[in-house]
Amino acid sequence: MYSNPNEIYQRNQVTTAKPEELTLMLYNGAIKFLHQAKQAIEKKDYQKAHTAIVKTQDIVTELMVTLNMDISLSNSLYNLYDFMKQKLVEANIAKDSHMLDEVESMFVELRNSWAEAIKSLKNS
Repeated sequence: MYSNPNEIYQRNQVTTAKPEELTLMLYNGAIKFLHQAKQAIEKKDYQKAHTAIVKTQDIVTELMVTLNMDISLSNSLYNLYDFMKQKLVEANIAKDSHMLDEVESMFVELRNSWAEAIKSLKNS
């Protein structure tokens, strides 16, 4: 099976990334798909919006199942991810970009905090 160079590059990035970098990639992917969904809703391309929202839901599911529940923060993150997932379902049904804005802002905050934590670890 042949892949284009972009797919090969992305696959290599994922397979060689550290766990903390993978989480950052997931956050960035969710933000990208939410942006695509909002654009699709504006254009009334509801199938494309649905696809992008489902991809975001898949990312949230991945974030949920990879949490180490032995860490106290994980329970709070799980509840936040669960809330985000419910909002995504509601936004998908209603095709409501304002609900997507809410979820996107949460992802941006998580991504920025996570990026800062990675930076702090590298500097210590």
